[in-house]
Amino acid sequence: MQTQKEMTKKEISRIKEQLDSPKKIIITTHQLPDGDAMGSSLAFYHYLLQKGHKATVISPSNYPNFLKWLPGNDNVLNYYLDKDLIIKRFDEADMMFCLDYNTPDRAKGLKELVTSFDGIKIVIDHHPDPDDFGDYMLSVVSSSSTAELIFEFITSLGDRGLINKDVAACIYTGILTDTGSFSYGSTSANAHYIAGEMIKAGADNLMIQDHIFQSNTEDRIRLLGYAISEKLKVVKDLNVAYIMLSIEDLEKFNFQQGDTEGLVNHALSINKVSLAVLMTEKTGSVKFSFRSSGKCPANLIAKEHFNGGGHRNAAGGERSGTLQDAETQFLAIILNYKDKLT
Repeated sequence: MQTQKEMTKKEISRIKEQLDSPKKIIITTHQLPDGDAMGSSLAFYHYLLQKGHKATVISPSNYPNFLKWLPGNDNVLNYYLDKDLIIKRFDEADMMFCLDYNTPDRAKGLKELVTSFDGIKIVIDHHPDPDDFGDYMLSVVSSSSTAELIFEFITSLGDRGLINKDVAACIYTGILTDTGSFSYGSTSANAHYIAGEMIKAGADNLMIQDHIFQSNTEDRIRLLGYAISEKLKVVKDLNVAYIMLSIEDLEKFNFQQGDTEGLVNHALSINKVSLAVLMTEKTGSVKFSFRSSGKCPANLIAKEHFNGGGHRNAAGGERSGTLQDAETQFLAIILNYKDKLT
């Protein structure tokens, strides 16, 4: 299985040739889109509009309110709300760009439409071990974000001059969120360089920071405080910390998608903790969010035991059963990784 694939000059030339005449193009991303998913998708959307294409961004689900200020947000189609129109867009499209996901499974409700699409399919992503499901693929695991790759891709097409303030704001948002505000190990000199270039191109970094980090509801702040004070557990001999939130906990604080964003990072910030986990109960299953430091392979743990995957230090997964079952299973599983945790 491939871990990385960069496009050849010949492949880029072929794509450029396709994009030099107006097309109907759809842009898809993963279930429960984050800042990188929406940032990269809307950045490329604004680029395509300037090229004269009819472009549509399609999300498999809803996404956090703190991303709905992004330019072009009002034109995004949601699979659960716009299914018939989305099917029509797939039928009409000449090309599809699959952004920020490395397997059709991550597109959830869109999976069948993505796999059966018979137009030109281009995958741009930075997650490890991608499936080979596109006609063209740009997969660079060392990139901080898919937004970073969108900048590189537009530049490789010779269109850097089309990075206007809307494209720039979206790319900056993708890099900002997927690097944890430039704090994760994936943050490279190139990520800082591109972020700087986006500010030069018109991205208002202070406004973006305000939308992402300073637009909390009172309920969200109370949920975060409750989770840390009442639900945080630390396994000191394994350097592990975890938080468990039940459906009742979420309902108590009027949970909205995105309200637990960044919560697991507070657990990881505890001195000597090398693996932090947020377990969030859903109906019939539990969602896992993993963060790690050092040599602890969060993505391997997620992939091998929790039907998930991701990056070495940031991953996610899901497992059927109750919250109590999830805790018992997790504590048994991490014993197998003791040498990576301590």
